[in-house]
Amino acid sequence: MLKHKSNTVGLYHVVVVISLICIGLFAADLPSPSFWPTDQYFSYQYDAIAHGQVWRLITGNLLHTNLWHLLMNLAGFWVIIFLHEVHYKQHAGKLLLLFFSLCLLEGIGLYIFYPSLKAYVGLSGLLHGLFVFGAVMDIRRGYRSGYLLLLGVIIKVGYEQLFGASDSITQLINARVATESHFVGLISGMLCALCWSSVVHRFKYKKV
Repeated sequence: MLKHKSNTVGLYHVVVVISLICIGLFAADLPSPSFWPTDQYFSYQYDAIAHGQVWRLITGNLLHTNLWHLLMNLAGFWVIIFLHEVHYKQHAGKLLLLFFSLCLLEGIGLYIFYPSLKAYVGLSGLLHGLFVFGAVMDIRRGYRSGYLLLLGVIIKVGYEQLFGASDSITQLINARVATESHFVGLISGMLCALCWSSVVHRFKYKKV
């Protein structure tokens, strides 16, 4: 029981640190006065990346357009982790590596396949990847609900590619919803779940 508690705390330490990084980057860029113009240096900007600022492929995922954007993404992040906690509670370090990998794949995917998307910020694409990864792990674990979760997110992303995101979300975050990032996130999550064998192999389930 003690070991289970320790592993669970380790998992949420990672989640808290990632959340605090997102909050800190957002707070630093608040106006009046702006402590540090994080958007200027870290947002995903296609032209800047093309000129060698490759860190933006990763850091763009951690920035947000406004407070509602930040709160919605962080809420989604916590819900997804809680939903699929069983896959990470004994492997908090693997979650951190997965998070970094999804950030990188998200940035690379947008850069290669959507060059017309010149700027992007937010966790939403990565969250789709994390959700898909968890759903596939559910299926591997033998949970039938994993099939429903996977089908649901595929239908959602497919709908967005055809009809776009809702106007209410666009108004709330004060920016166009980059549905391209959701599609890239879905594919990235699939790749991590199906091809990242060295990580998947370590998602063993121990009785506690």
